[in-house]
Amino acid sequence: MEVVWTSVVAVVGTLLGSVITHGFQRVRDRRGELFARSEALRQERMAAYSAFASAVEDYRRGQADRWYRKLEDPDGGTFFAARDETHRLRTVARQSLYRVKLLTDDAEVVLAAERAYWCTWDVSNARDQSDRDARDAQARGAIESFVSGASPLVR
Repeated sequence: MEVVWTSVVAVVGTLLGSVITHGFQRVRDRRGELFARSEALRQERMAAYSAFASAVEDYRRGQADRWYRKLEDPDGGTFFAARDETHRLRTVARQSLYRVKLLTDDAEVVLAAERAYWCTWDVSNARDQSDRDARDAQARGAIESFVSGASPLVR
């Protein structure tokens, strides 16, 4: 009879060990999946945030060029070319803004991105040089503010 109990204890111990091992493996696998997902999201955010900052910076430069070309000759070909280029840059910036919105849970970061976009949009509406300089500085500051707000989300 003692042999039977020894066998039963051995079988139950083996089964219990298997169940516990399976439970630990599931927890480990789940943690690994969460880490991999978290890292992939961090990488995607880093790419989206840097692409947006780059796109809106290019757009800001294009807006300045458009403003200066309009000042030189509002009916000239260089102004129309600069305007068309600015429209293209605006589209790229807007697409990057959408990507930021899709990847961000933080409402403050989304607001900072929108503010950077709209401040940059407003540069070409300046009335004179000092107004253009002020709007450009405001756009530059809004871009910096976005980068500062977004950077903790990718660390």
